[in-house]
Amino acid sequence: MNKKLKYPIMFVGTGSDVGKSVLAAAFCRIFKEDGYRPAPFKSQNMSLNSFVTANGGEIGRAQAVQAEACGIDCHTDMNPVLLKPSSDKTAQVILNGKVFGNYSAGSYFRGEIKEQLFAEAMKAFQRLAQKHNPMVLEGAGSISELNLKKNDIANMRVAVETNAATILVADIERGGVFASVYGSIQLLTPNERKQIKGIIINKFRGDISLFNEGRKIIEEITGVPVLGVIPAFNHIQIEEEDSVSLERKATFANDNKINVAVVLLRRISNFTDFNRLEHDERVHLYYTNNRTELQKADIIILPGSKNTIADIIELRRNGVAAEISKLARAGKTVIGICGGYQMMGQRIEDPNGIESNVEAVPGLNILPTTTVLEDKKQTIRSSYYFKNYKTLCSGYEIHMGKTTFAANANPLNRLANGSNEGCWVSEKCWGTYMHGILDNPLVIDDLLAPFAEEPGTAENYNEFKQKQYKLLAAHIRQNVDMDAIYKMLQK
Repeated sequence: MNKKLKYPIMFVGTGSDVGKSVLAAAFCRIFKEDGYRPAPFKSQNMSLNSFVTANGGEIGRAQAVQAEACGIDCHTDMNPVLLKPSSDKTAQVILNGKVFGNYSAGSYFRGEIKEQLFAEAMKAFQRLAQKHNPMVLEGAGSISELNLKKNDIANMRVAVETNAATILVADIERGGVFASVYGSIQLLTPNERKQIKGIIINKFRGDISLFNEGRKIIEEITGVPVLGVIPAFNHIQIEEEDSVSLERKATFANDNKINVAVVLLRRISNFTDFNRLEHDERVHLYYTNNRTELQKADIIILPGSKNTIADIIELRRNGVAAEISKLARAGKTVIGICGGYQMMGQRIEDPNGIESNVEAVPGLNILPTTTVLEDKKQTIRSSYYFKNYKTLCSGYEIHMGKTTFAANANPLNRLANGSNEGCWVSEKCWGTYMHGILDNPLVIDDLLAPFAEEPGTAENYNEFKQKQYKLLAAHIRQNVDMDAIYKMLQK
């Protein structure tokens, strides 16, 4: 098919976490279902949840999810600028999939490299737009942060530059929806205001007909049509990359299921590694740094971290490190992924100050490993055999360290290229750099086998996700004026 629309569509917000990413994913799937070749685009993303493209580049997880909804593989052009905070005041800047440098928040948001980054972002957009139509764009945060707007390369500057039909998304669950919608539009310049073609009210609870008057009021005071009011849902599971979503996760054990505790780190990264496990009916997954709740767990998982050294120092300070080591010695199942794998070892060294000015810290001494942090970042997709299984698994690595282990340990994974990865000392104790390892059914079943009353089989996660995209698209179609959307994109 060669169906095309005249304009790209862009979703911007009255604030953060209003649901732009999920809405963008929904429209990616809707356009695919309607015979188009859509692709997602976010010029600048800030997230500790990232993904690796086929060519070894790093992008925000949300754009990988949106690409999946489009039915295409993700590419670095979909998120040319990615910020990965390493502390409250510094972040690693990823440009076109590769590390560009580390910057303080002050220097970055003062715009010292913004023109260069914006130019690169627009080149990426043009490359994608030559192959895909329509382009589905996503903004970042609020469109009306006046103190930051001058150097903003993620919102209205992109909308104007690409001439995108722009939808303002507001979260009614937060309250103040009239003020946030009206104020956001009024604070735009006349040129920017022209790009706002519609409004979507998101996360509505209750009888939508009760908001009919509110809908009319918003249209009267803004002069912009309300294209849809989206009911909040909990029957659809879409991966979310924003750390705000962690606040909605369980934090306590449950007596009726296999309890899996993910250690809650201050700089936790790639917590989407656990989405598949969280949806397993046999499992109750929760996030905690409470020692009592860790004791109740059947399985403890140490997740990835953007600053492994800072996080393990914090775990030692609050007593969690000692508790995990004690539980592992007592026979508790403990596994680690990426930064968590590094923490499980005997020692982490940082001779070049990659993460901090601390040259070395002791690990939890659960695995006979030593990690040395290095300047070069490893970003690669991999196929491998887990333990002694014969089924090929998949995953991806994102790390800045090299881990070696003693002769009395075994490699966890045998890569398809013949090399080894990870460390396995017992059925109850292993670590790996492989993000996405828990998306593989055989790994899930192997992990849960000692605790399951009956042998189970984890469902195919890709099939599960495709079903969710279909449900999401149907939900949005039912509550948004799609005819108006298409007219807007064809004018």
